[in-house]
Amino acid sequence: MTQTAFSRPIALSMGDPAGIGPEIIIDAFVREPGLMQPCIVVGDLQVMQRAAQLYQTVHPGSAVPLPVAVPGWEAAVPEGRAGVRILQGCTSPATLPRFGEVQQEAGRMAADCIVLGARAALQGQAAALVTAPIHKEALSLAGIAHPGHTEMLQALAADHAGVGVGAMPVRMMLANPELRTVLNSIHLSLRSAIAAVQVDQILQTIRITDAFLRCTALGRLRAPRIALAGLNPHAGEGGLFGDEELTAIIPARDAARAEGISVSGPYPPDTVFMQARHHAHDPLPFCDAVIAMYHDQGLIPVKYLGVEHGVNVTLGLPLIRTSPDHGTAFDLAGKACADSTSLREAVRMAVDLTQAA
Repeated sequence: MTQTAFSRPIALSMGDPAGIGPEIIIDAFVREPGLMQPCIVVGDLQVMQRAAQLYQTVHPGSAVPLPVAVPGWEAAVPEGRAGVRILQGCTSPATLPRFGEVQQEAGRMAADCIVLGARAALQGQAAALVTAPIHKEALSLAGIAHPGHTEMLQALAADHAGVGVGAMPVRMMLANPELRTVLNSIHLSLRSAIAAVQVDQILQTIRITDAFLRCTALGRLRAPRIALAGLNPHAGEGGLFGDEELTAIIPARDAARAEGISVSGPYPPDTVFMQARHHAHDPLPFCDAVIAMYHDQGLIPVKYLGVEHGVNVTLGLPLIRTSPDHGTAFDLAGKACADSTSLREAVRMAVDLTQAA
């Protein structure tokens, strides 16, 4: 993959500067420079220089690319200099954030970079947005009203489209080579997530999932197949262990089928993910995605299969957004030892989705 394959760059936000985001970005450029070539890092030049210097110290034999400031989205690395293009996405602080700590300034810097990268993708300056990890508590300290990337991007996209947030429904999909899971609700308490198991909410999740799979290569160029996880043990056993399957999940399934969507279930949540994984590469797979009824139900199986290979994709946005399937890893920050595999997979998926769109 070379830069010449792209007419527009991929925006890559640096994440929380106190976490591993800047370090895994440098590691990704070291390990797969061809893959990373289309990326412009929306970040802080000093933060990225610190990450590069740290990486060179810890890995003295590595060819560490030099962070190079660029003035805009069309800028290339100066001739003869192999570097990481950095578009300044935030005000640089007098003192760089300390590694491994929740800090208001770090949250502000991360949020400002997300906003700039998202707006570039929404306005067509960037082909896609890949986001390095942020810390939700740091965002809150910085006065950001949204609990995470997904909600921030939803609000930015809605504002760009001139509609209310409710008119820009989004869902989170976690994907790896063996399993794709879409969440019916995202960052809610378990009590609130159960309350969100409603016909309209589930039907909307099915529609968003089907539309995404149909418009990308992930749908395997055929009508995608979607499986629904139940909410209750054994998918409720006909109402013996809860009635949400009968009152919400099955009616939503039937309504989706009436629209021509291939959706099955609800299946017992303790087995549906295994079925999806074990038959993922069959000529006619069990499903192309499983819809989980709440956050942890869907994330636990994907992360168990290997966080390093997981990718977070936001569905329903008028832009392509992917992210690694892990957090800021404050315990590893400042050591230049974090694994960039998930970030590279996120860039790889962004490239694939950009080319399939």
